[in-house]
Amino acid sequence: MPFLKKIFIQDFRNIAFQELEFSPNINCISGNNGEGKTNLMDAIWYLSMTKSAFAPADRFNVRYGAEGFAISGTYSMQNSLESRFSLKFSPGGEKKMVRDDKAYQRISEHIGLIPIVMVSPSDTSLVSESGEERRKFVNSVLSQMDREYLAACQQYNRLLQQRNSVLRSPDSDKSLLGVFDMRMEEPARKIFQTRAEFAAKLSPAVARYYANLSGGAEAVSITYRSDLQKGSLVDILEAGREKDFVLGYTGAGVQRDDFIFTMDGHPIRRGGSQGQQKSFLVSLKFAQYDIMKESCGFAPILLLDDVFDKLDMTRISNLLSMVASNGSDFGQIFITDSNKVRIQGIVDGITDDRTYFETVAGSFTRI
Repeated sequence: MPFLKKIFIQDFRNIAFQELEFSPNINCISGNNGEGKTNLMDAIWYLSMTKSAFAPADRFNVRYGAEGFAISGTYSMQNSLESRFSLKFSPGGEKKMVRDDKAYQRISEHIGLIPIVMVSPSDTSLVSESGEERRKFVNSVLSQMDREYLAACQQYNRLLQQRNSVLRSPDSDKSLLGVFDMRMEEPARKIFQTRAEFAAKLSPAVARYYANLSGGAEAVSITYRSDLQKGSLVDILEAGREKDFVLGYTGAGVQRDDFIFTMDGHPIRRGGSQGQQKSFLVSLKFAQYDIMKESCGFAPILLLDDVFDKLDMTRISNLLSMVASNGSDFGQIFITDSNKVRIQGIVDGITDDRTYFETVAGSFTRI
């Protein structure tokens, strides 16, 4: 399975220059809030997903006073072969991804080569925000496992933008809408079917992890909702065409899909405490991990950013038991915590194969 042996970071967020070597098992990063723990996790995420897990645009990740940033990672791949992946964001907004000195023709070709899962405090948006956040999450998972799904999303979004342009322009040929509707049908069907299959696998896996984490205190589930459950996209768009003209955009389709999170039959966003919501989100990401591991045939890299926050000691103990009992089922793990003593006490009880780092102002020291 791939694991990150070494990373090089330059001018990324608050990290001016850093080169670190990691354990193939567990790597722990401690430090006060705002010192750079999450920035390191995001740099690792970049090398898998070619974009930030947090910032909406690459330029927001450039260190203050710098013109661009660079991240490189040396990975042990399958059969113990090594590959070096480098991502560079240059002044003017150019981004380039390279594998072993050979540039990708399209950066999206890299997605899925180094599967990765992250648990972070920002996951609360999956519960508290709109369906767009949940669609982004599902897309990030499925794009790593299914290149056809990623291609379908890219094709559908291009056609959707063109269709919306026709709806907004008074001078456009309205007969083009029927053409767009037919061209959007195939990628929409691929997206719908893949999401439905994923949700069917995800819900019971999340329920199982949540029961282990919470001690069976509550029952959780995930329900997939889509306009395409009512019929074909062509028929749905044709029926809503007049309304779309008034709105100025396409009001139906897979861009409106949602995934409903419930606890004991009620929306988690309304009835779940902070600890229950955090437990659900951890369970969601661990279920994602299992599904990706089965699909890829090897364990993804796991990033646990401030994972112990808002969990009581019972749930923290249950979480660690889940990690420890899985043993070799987990691959390389990165964990951050502001409490150095706590994280060392926790990890020392799991494995002897671990490394510890402490960060101050974007500078990391192995301890």
